[in-house]
Amino acid sequence: MKSSAISLHFVKGDQEYLINLIDSPGHVDFSSEVSTAVRLCDGCIIVVDAVEGVCPQTQAVLRQAWLENIRPVLVINKIDRLIVELKLTPQEAYLHLKNILEQINAVTGTLFTSKVLEERAEKETESETLSDASPGDQIYDWSTGLEDTDDSHLYFSPEHGNVVFASAIDGWGFGIEHFAKLYSQKIGIKPAVLMKTLWGDYYLNTKAKKIMKGDQSKGKKPLFVQLVLDNIWSLYEAVMKRDKEKIEKIVTSLGLRIGARESRHADPKVHLNAICSQWLPISDAVLSMVCNKIPSPLDITAERVEKLMCVGARTFDSLPPETQELKSAFMKCSSEETAPVIVFVSKMFPVDAKALPQNKPRPLTQEEIAHRRELAKRRHAEKLAASQGKELSEKTPSENSPEVTGNAGDTKGEEQQLPGEGDSVTSKAVKQEADKEHFIAFARVFSGVVKRGQKIFVLGPKYDPAESLHKLSSQCSATDDLPAVPHMACCTLENLYLLMGRELEDLEEVPAGNVLGIGGLQDFVLKSATLSTSPACPPFTPLNFEATPIVRVAVEPKHPSDMPQLVRGMKLLNQADPCVQVLIQETGEHVLVTAGEVHLQRCLDDLKERFAKVQISVSAPIIPFRETITRPPKVDMVNEEIGKQQKVAVIHQTKEDQTKIPEGIQVDSDGLVTINTPNKQATLSVRAMPLPEEVTRLLEENSDLIRTMEQLNTSLNEDKKTHEINQKTLDRIKEFKQKLEKSLQGRKWRNAVDQIWSFGPRKCGPNILLHNFGGYKRSVWQCLGNSVKEVGKYRDFDNSIVSGFQLATLSGPMCEEPLMGVCFSVEKWEISKAGDTLSNSRQDSGELDATEHQQNEDNTLASSCTDEGPSANEHQDRNQSGTESPEKMSKHKGELLLADCYGPFSGQLIATMKEACRYALQAKPQRLMAAMYTCEIMATAEVLGRVYAVLSKREGRVLQEEMKEGTDVFIIKAVLPVAESFGFADEIRKRTSGLASPQLVFSHWEIIASDPFWVPTTEEEYLHFGEKADSENQARKYMNAVRKRKGLYVEEKIVEHAEKQRTLSRNK
Repeated sequence: MKSSAISLHFVKGDQEYLINLIDSPGHVDFSSEVSTAVRLCDGCIIVVDAVEGVCPQTQAVLRQAWLENIRPVLVINKIDRLIVELKLTPQEAYLHLKNILEQINAVTGTLFTSKVLEERAEKETESETLSDASPGDQIYDWSTGLEDTDDSHLYFSPEHGNVVFASAIDGWGFGIEHFAKLYSQKIGIKPAVLMKTLWGDYYLNTKAKKIMKGDQSKGKKPLFVQLVLDNIWSLYEAVMKRDKEKIEKIVTSLGLRIGARESRHADPKVHLNAICSQWLPISDAVLSMVCNKIPSPLDITAERVEKLMCVGARTFDSLPPETQELKSAFMKCSSEETAPVIVFVSKMFPVDAKALPQNKPRPLTQEEIAHRRELAKRRHAEKLAASQGKELSEKTPSENSPEVTGNAGDTKGEEQQLPGEGDSVTSKAVKQEADKEHFIAFARVFSGVVKRGQKIFVLGPKYDPAESLHKLSSQCSATDDLPAVPHMACCTLENLYLLMGRELEDLEEVPAGNVLGIGGLQDFVLKSATLSTSPACPPFTPLNFEATPIVRVAVEPKHPSDMPQLVRGMKLLNQADPCVQVLIQETGEHVLVTAGEVHLQRCLDDLKERFAKVQISVSAPIIPFRETITRPPKVDMVNEEIGKQQKVAVIHQTKEDQTKIPEGIQVDSDGLVTINTPNKQATLSVRAMPLPEEVTRLLEENSDLIRTMEQLNTSLNEDKKTHEINQKTLDRIKEFKQKLEKSLQGRKWRNAVDQIWSFGPRKCGPNILLHNFGGYKRSVWQCLGNSVKEVGKYRDFDNSIVSGFQLATLSGPMCEEPLMGVCFSVEKWEISKAGDTLSNSRQDSGELDATEHQQNEDNTLASSCTDEGPSANEHQDRNQSGTESPEKMSKHKGELLLADCYGPFSGQLIATMKEACRYALQAKPQRLMAAMYTCEIMATAEVLGRVYAVLSKREGRVLQEEMKEGTDVFIIKAVLPVAESFGFADEIRKRTSGLASPQLVFSHWEIIASDPFWVPTTEEEYLHFGEKADSENQARKYMNAVRKRKGLYVEEKIVEHAEKQRTLSRNK
């Protein structure tokens, strides 16, 4: 399941074309392979099944082509199934194909609409900032801008020549231009007119020899059915029924030559293939459409170039002028010696050492053949001489024998020496080469000529040309002796290869616009990189991966001594697969993260048989969960209103909850948790609240933007002279803030957006920390220009509170899984003695040196706890050391006095904040969130019940069910928890005898409705669930499974309410 490339030479009329074709797998799990291929291409061929129509993967590949700004063309394949399997008439088949085209165009239409609306929104924000008119003068335009934009070129339509109808198995395919040329001579209508009318509601008036509109209203056959489909249907009918006369008539009228072997073959499909592949060859149809409709590398659009060159939030105008000059090199795509070389490597793929051209057995030259013939003759002569010698020795044993043996010995020596000279050396080299896995870079040349042995810069994804151009001149080359620049390395291109499917051909140089393989980059490139001879070249934007890696397994070798091979194998697998992630967890487990079950299976097979070559044992899949809180429920488990039932027992839950909370922690009735640090110097009050669903979704979608904001804020706090924040990023941040304000409305969320202190976990997650106490000003919106330098007692320790929040959101109290959709509000933060200590210590500046060592220790402890690197405050203090040395000294002194037997004060604050967040969570109704797949299943009516049975058994929920028009196939759309999805595809296939097959794509996170800690408390619940309440609780089952895996305490009894079993009758 890998992408493979081939270079094709195609001649069309007088023109010659070189077509680089990359074939990518069609399964949803391998859409990362599509992403790597799409980046290297200028256009794509989208293949759709004529029976199944638009599948989830069709939508995914259309979206990927759209995001990369490449032009798609369409091939509707397997039309033979409409004839042979579904037995549709030509008229029904035409309507079916029309329906498929409409569905595909609907997907393209939604992508186009969203783009136009985004551009309109951007223009509106720009005009708002530019216009100074009063609000009364502005008139709102209700049109969306869709009316003015021409989108006709985007859609697939046979008259545009960007659709081919094909049956690859039978070897035929055609675009309507073929039939337009054919019938223009017969009917006498211009080919241009036929091109417009062959597809659509047109019919042929045979009497008037005119093409008329409105075939359906007049009950006439459409032109496409009459002139195209009827002929194909009649050919199939004749061959399948073996009507020899009709077949001969068709063959002679088309002027074809069919061999006797094909026409006499027992399988009619062979005969059919022979006729169709000569009459309508699929290769000609598809390749001529590619040449006509897909742009050549010379026609690359300026929009695509700018998109490739701008990483993250940067705009093209904010790039250095030397970098902007490279745009012209992209646009020219020139192969001149002076043009800068720009190459993009989209992935690394492993190759068997035997497949490399240098290791292949080469054909012998004429001299070598003559030499070997001589040796063979000599060997034959020796044998004859030896046999004659024996006969002579029997007769006269004294005469010729020494001479003959001497000669034989000499020639044998020569014979061994001649072939053995190179062989012994090469065999050793080949063995060594075979042990080492070879990686070849899958790349495309965007500018210049790549030559073997050329020295070139390898630019990593984080490389910034603006920073490096200060150190290097834009004219320097990779051959010069240069200073070290971060994320940039120099390497030599050892080998260049032409990719021919599985075969590789050696090349000396490759001009711009071609796809190639590059050897010798495996130590410089992990997955993807940009290569250039100019240090001004920016790294290309990262690839857009549709599939989210969600399925995790832990891997270990069966024999512990094989651990080094496994580690090496996993490194190679990580390099070879663009989508897989390889992690080592805190527990020391080696974890593989893959896109789905099929992808996981392929990765494990590669690891066993190719990369590690050891026996491995694989854990059960590690299913990710999220923890959250909800509003208190209004009804209980038997749908009775809470508070109105008769309580029959003391509530177990509240008793347990009371025992959970240790002394010194106060919990109010509304969930406000108040907690002191161990040395009683500070008090924190924290409340947890559930975030609205739309806010959580908004935070998830904008995680990259939040990360950018965090970087900008850090650089502002450290007073770094960073590059100017471009306006587009600021506009996006403002828009994000407005959306948050819109979503967070109501009394309890008043001013909440301005009080956002941090996001978490990892400072960009879907949880929020608010500061809701007086005297503190800092927020995450500093980059918008309202930054406030925090002064006073909070400034020294605010990062400790943020770090405690980050740790709390990274592992929740239920099963140490990350939190999602939770807002923590710090209602009170009091530091009691810290102020006095700091003010007293301000006088003692002489003790500074004595305390420095202690301060360093504190800093290292604090930073190791936070796991976030050096805090912004420490940087700020370092930069202000010249101006505010008394404050710095006081901080040192304060830390010394506060670092008592409980450890440094900052560390105490981190731990206290983490505990406060955990207890605040436990004071609210907790819930687990499960990862969900959307599942699309195609099944026939007779197996529908079995599909539903499998779905309900695995906690699936059906969203939609519709019948495909003209078939007996149902399309079922459902959601299914990832935790229940393992073995789902196999089970459905087994239960339905292969008549249904699901496609699973990760969709969203969903709250599991049941409470994992629920126990029956009311009379109705006791009656319904029983005293033991041992009915299945899905959330508790998941929670306990995760706790067991992590080695946490699980509250369960192996035997509960055991009774001795007795029989009523005595044993006789």
